[in-house]
Amino acid sequence: MTLVNETITGGTVPQAPPVTIRKAAVPIDDEAARLEALRRTGLLDSEPEPAFDDLVSWACDHFRVPIALVSLLDAERQWFKARRGLPVQETPRDIAFCRFTIRQSLPMVVEDAAGDPRFQDNPLVLGEPHIRFYAGAPIINRQGLALGSVCLIDTVPRSFGTVDRMVLAQLTVTALVAIEQRQG
Repeated sequence: MTLVNETITGGTVPQAPPVTIRKAAVPIDDEAARLEALRRTGLLDSEPEPAFDDLVSWACDHFRVPIALVSLLDAERQWFKARRGLPVQETPRDIAFCRFTIRQSLPMVVEDAAGDPRFQDNPLVLGEPHIRFYAGAPIINRQGLALGSVCLIDTVPRSFGTVDRMVLAQLTVTALVAIEQRQG
């Protein structure tokens, strides 16, 4: 990922050069290895932890969304290690947006879920929490296995620019560091 440093002088924002996001390797497509790596983290069904709770709180405030999650995709469920704005601890895997997110290297953005054929009939779109906007970035461990995602949800459609995508992707690095520190 390319980092952009901007200096604001004289009350004006300088024109930034075009930003190129390099595509990272697609996560390894080995579900058995992915699930084993997830289980080895000890995160599933664990107690809340400040590092993850702080991450989702910061994400809600920064992106001005009502819901942010650190989502882990188990065999049959999506379990939330950290959540803000969502009362449930887990959802079935077959309706999880995250099941698509973990298959790619870059953030997945759905600006209006009601108009997206993958999600328009999803119970999370049609009912609570009435997802319209979703942005999720995969948490990929050092072995190239996607453990889950950091995701943002809103109840209204919205756009999500390149810098937003970069910041969201950086939050997955923060989540991975927290995962590694608790294992170490």
